[in-house]
Amino acid sequence: MAKTSALIEPRLPRGFVDSEPADIAAIEQMVAKIRHVYERYGFDPIQTPFFEYTETLGKFLPDTDRPNAGVFSVQDDDEQWMSLRYDLTAPLARYFAQNYQDLPKPFRSYRQGWVFRNEKPGPGRFRQFMQFDADTVGAAGPESDAEICMMMADTMDALGLQGKYVVRVNNRKVLDGVMEAIGVTDEAQKLTVLRALDKFDKFGFEGVEDLLSGGRRDESGDFTPGAGLAPHAVDRLLRLLGRDDMGKGRLGPANRAMIEMVLEGNESSDLVVEAAQELSAMIDLFEAGGYGYDRIRIDPSVVRGLEYYTGPVFEIELTFTVQNEKGQDVVFGSVGGGGRYDGLVSRFRNEHTPATGFSIGVSRLASALKLTGNLGAAPVTGPVVVTVMEKDRIADYQKMVADLRAAGIRAELFLGSSKNMGKQMKYADKRNAPAVIIQGSDEREQGVVQIKDLAEGAEAAASITDNAAWKTERPGQYSVPLEEMVEFVKQIPAVAAWMKANPK
Repeated sequence: MAKTSALIEPRLPRGFVDSEPADIAAIEQMVAKIRHVYERYGFDPIQTPFFEYTETLGKFLPDTDRPNAGVFSVQDDDEQWMSLRYDLTAPLARYFAQNYQDLPKPFRSYRQGWVFRNEKPGPGRFRQFMQFDADTVGAAGPESDAEICMMMADTMDALGLQGKYVVRVNNRKVLDGVMEAIGVTDEAQKLTVLRALDKFDKFGFEGVEDLLSGGRRDESGDFTPGAGLAPHAVDRLLRLLGRDDMGKGRLGPANRAMIEMVLEGNESSDLVVEAAQELSAMIDLFEAGGYGYDRIRIDPSVVRGLEYYTGPVFEIELTFTVQNEKGQDVVFGSVGGGGRYDGLVSRFRNEHTPATGFSIGVSRLASALKLTGNLGAAPVTGPVVVTVMEKDRIADYQKMVADLRAAGIRAELFLGSSKNMGKQMKYADKRNAPAVIIQGSDEREQGVVQIKDLAEGAEAAASITDNAAWKTERPGQYSVPLEEMVEFVKQIPAVAAWMKANPK
């Protein structure tokens, strides 16, 4: 007896997910709305490949010198390390530097695509996910930063999230100035501080305080080393998160008052003063554009954990509550963010090249829209299915399919092995077909086809309780001359809706 090969278990690697047709269609609808806003602001699309040379991604991502830490890497045949892109910003910097002579300055672009991170997966944390970025390269003033923030707000409005979000804005020069004042000069320690502050919304004051000092142990027992700062330095940084001396929690004054809070006690820092001036200029632009504190606000707790930010930083926070895995009500939180990164392009060219931009986490935003009822994940309208009643007439059936497709109708020929009508109808139901075409020998002799509108048939059948009556009335089924088949199918509501959304 021949030895049977062991079957391979069908399974996904951890941190990766499959996408179903309805989810893909809903994401495409969402992305189209985002794209429309970006293009209204004058941004144009570009696309970069999944792989970049690892040195292109730089020491910012990953955080260590080992190529496989944080990114998925391979060596090509000349032994150079290549990595799957970790985000869409570093590839943009490479693209801009490589095409510098041919591009307009400033250069405004948007990019949508998958990014990959070789990190420990967890709930809502994937190793492959989609981002949608927009960036302005070559504009130095706060005007371009303000424009990005206003575009973020308009994008949320276009997605139906009015009143459910806020764009929070800070400036990394505030943090740089305070760290300079408290003696944090080592780059590794700076990065640890930034990442600790960036965990404020997740861990709160106590968790951040632990990460700024000795370290933090989570519920699983995993320990994260801290920045090792002295208590007075920790308190100085925590005040930036909005905690007063009584520890009452984050403050919430209007934007102008928030600038005063940033300056309080930091007037001697040139960096902090410069940051306050830039934020004040951005507020002028927000007010001129009609963007109030309810939509865009200054918030010194915004940090952004990436090392390459050099000026204003911003996040989109969704403000409605959801339940976490413990059943507790929590704010949904951030679905995107970005900031100014004036040093990234200069890794490739000697010219100082200012840049600013932001990134939306598409999958996370889709989850939010689904919760708020703003993501249409309805079943995708399937193809009209032409059934096969007589195998020796397959060419005739194929001609029907070709005629439907030529008219712009989504259609397919049943290619299964069964001639059983019941099984072919079940197949059409699983395909969410709007209609089926049937032609047996009797219909062929009469020069007609039977067209069954499945949606109409299902609706009518629901009101017919007698099986004999259902067979007699055959709801939603029509006998149509073959030459009128295409025009009749076009009038079926589900088909007409699909054709309108997908013109030839």
